[in-house]
Amino acid sequence: MNSAASPSALATVAAQTAAARVEFPFTALVGQTLLQRALLLTAVDSAIGGVLIEGPRGSAKSTSARALAKLLPAGAFVDLPLGSSEDQLIGSLDLEAALQDGRVRFRPGLLARAHEGVLYIDEVNLLADGLVDVLLDVCASGVNRIERDGISHQHAARIALVGTMNPEEGELRPQLLDRFGLFVRLDNLADAGTRQAIVRARLAFDADPQAFAHAHENALQVLAARIAQARAALAGIAFDDDAHDYVAALCHKAQAEGVRAD
Repeated sequence: MNSAASPSALATVAAQTAAARVEFPFTALVGQTLLQRALLLTAVDSAIGGVLIEGPRGSAKSTSARALAKLLPAGAFVDLPLGSSEDQLIGSLDLEAALQDGRVRFRPGLLARAHEGVLYIDEVNLLADGLVDVLLDVCASGVNRIERDGISHQHAARIALVGTMNPEEGELRPQLLDRFGLFVRLDNLADAGTRQAIVRARLAFDADPQAFAHAHENALQVLAARIAQARAALAGIAFDDDAHDYVAALCHKAQAEGVRAD
């Protein structure tokens, strides 16, 4: 029996590998207008504090976050495992360099990898509270500062933080929930027409990911350019009296606790 793979089998594997690198386009998402808006806002201004998405399985939470990453400068999508340590997140002393030649060298962590991209946390309500605190502090400042183990280092960490949670698996502490800039609650009550449109789009993507993505390429380029323009315009935005009046009235109507939301 010949153990060598046939050319057709190799071609199939190659096609599957290429398809695996294609993400569902952000502009092709159906029925998630509110979620898309929240993700775009945090893509424009990471200092907002990230997006927390609450919803059941199968509501496009991770698909949306992966799609957002393709619109950002680095295009990076970094998944933060629940069992990660603080060293893995913020970075640590490079022990190999220290042992080999006695040099103090910084080993970048997940925050460095996620710079100008998306840092995604599935089931953030199960993540250690200490790591959530660190994440939200870095999001607010855009800088990761490390002062430990003989290391004094800092680097830019402008990340779009996206956390998801299923309320059936535990709640997030109120003080941490308050720290996320945006909160989106998804439900599973889409009407029949919307459900059909979602399924049709997904089947079309699965049938030919490359062609499906190509059909949305122009729309994605336009959206990425709009994000870049909005980022560049942030520094010049002036908050006049009308803006303050509107924000204060909106937060008062929503009965927001404190003034963090304002």
